Amino acid sequence: MLALTLLGSGYAKLTRHQVVVDSLTGVGVPLGMFPFLAACEIAGAIGLLAGLWLPPLGVAAAAGVVLYFVGAVGTHLYRRDFRGMPNALVILVVAVAVLWLRLATL
Repeated sequence: MLALTLLGSGYAKLTRHQVVVDSLTGVGVPLGMFPFLAACEIAGAIGLLAGLWLPPLGVAAAAGVVLYFVGAVGTHLYRRDFRGMPNALVILVVAVAVLWLRLATL
């Protein structure tokens, strides 16, 4: 489910879905960063899926997703955007759970 969420989020950034554009530009993210952010999310999704067969890759991907969303939540907090923060916070919590579960099964 996390991988699907990341793919959807990456797609929304690549297609510049208006809600995503408004949320991210509202906290100071330039439009030029959208492809990079989308690539990070898509790479995370691919890594999580590949991690089903290659556990160390899954750990690395989950750790990367956690760091990505720590940055997202931190940015929303820094900009005092409490309206846009819950989505990133929920994904962060799920990513931490995925990382913890992946580590527990090694």
